[in-house]
Amino acid sequence: MNEIEKYGSIETESSQLQFPFIFEDGSERAQLIAKHKIWLQQIRHERPNVKRPYKVGVYIRYFNQTKYENYLSYHKKQFADSIALCPNWTFQGFYIDEGSSTPNMENAPEWCRLMEDCMSGKVDLIITQKVSNVSKSIDEMTFCARMLASLNPPVGMYFISEDIFTLATYYLDDLKDEAFLPEGDWAPLPLDEITAYLNDR
Repeated sequence: MNEIEKYGSIETESSQLQFPFIFEDGSERAQLIAKHKIWLQQIRHERPNVKRPYKVGVYIRYFNQTKYENYLSYHKKQFADSIALCPNWTFQGFYIDEGSSTPNMENAPEWCRLMEDCMSGKVDLIITQKVSNVSKSIDEMTFCARMLASLNPPVGMYFISEDIFTLATYYLDDLKDEAFLPEGDWAPLPLDEITAYLNDR
């Protein structure tokens, strides 16, 4: 039994994160994902720089959690209070889709509105609680991260639960990967431009 199969959770200084490290299909892809999650726990994470003047949009996938009264209001207040601690950030608003499970991105109206605001330059940092709020598809999520990173200025996503920032320097090679381009004539990500942007943080 290897390390991935042996451990179902990892202790960190701040919390215990549960990962499904045992996969029924035993596929190479599933093993790579598990290894990547372990690697994420071992590195020093990069997060959005609070000194940089980001324009922040908060994405929430909300469904009626009957255990908690006024859950949505409380959740929104937590986000607003945290962003208020970053005086260089401009809060552009909440984008809230309802539903207990993640639909396809194109069927989530508020996510689509958020993408439009990113394309128009209104938002350059998306904050949401977890990856599964946005998509269940790794390929879809990766393409979305790459597409947003190719904008000028680049748009990053920060996932709180997983502590993942898509514009972290250790993801630049992944963002440049042409395998995620939908057409062969699409140009790769201008890595020099995004590196200069990140170095200017």
